Amino acid sequence: MRPLPPMSNASSADDAAAPFADTPAALRAQGLRFPDRVEVSSPVCYADELDAVYRDAGDRDELLAALNELLEAERAGARITLRSAAETDDPALQRLVTDIHRDEVRWCGVLIDAIQSLPATPSTRTGAFYERAMAVPDLDARLALLNRGQGWVVRKLQALLPRIGDAHIHGELTAMLMSHQQNIARVNAQQAPQAPQIPCGPQEGASP
Repeated sequence: MRPLPPMSNASSADDAAAPFADTPAALRAQGLRFPDRVEVSSPVCYADELDAVYRDAGDRDELLAALNELLEAERAGARITLRSAAETDDPALQRLVTDIHRDEVRWCGVLIDAIQSLPATPSTRTGAFYERAMAVPDLDARLALLNRGQGWVVRKLQALLPRIGDAHIHGELTAMLMSHQQNIARVNAQQAPQAPQIPCGPQEGASP
């Protein structure tokens, strides 16, 4: 299996945190791994297959634009969660945000693979949602905003999946959709108001 090529740094250095790097070497340094890849045909042969695979998909440029838009959004989510995980001392919350970060990095790799297999060059930009979310100082409010961003990704994938004819890409994006739905549910559960605790006291009629 051929390794992912290195990506250029799309964003300027962040004053408050080190710039996010999503190159394979940087991700391996974090203990993160991309999913296994499937080799594709040579560009010459594969170009002939594209018309058949995407004959019902509409404009190929539109498909690539959608995949790149998702990649930029996932890169933003990875950076948001990377910084947010460092802002809490709550072990459960930190574990949740770190899990989401790892998922976001994984889906960056999946989208890069999908775009390169078409073949095309993946975007190196980070979505503007990153700056919008990091402008929210309260962590709970930021996570609520992040969850709305995850919901946008879910809707985008639901609209895109019927247009994908490649079985491997379709399977990867389906897994990405399910992962986002699960993470939305986890954040909702974490942010759900706790039921009021009823103090334990003497039962009615019992002696004080």
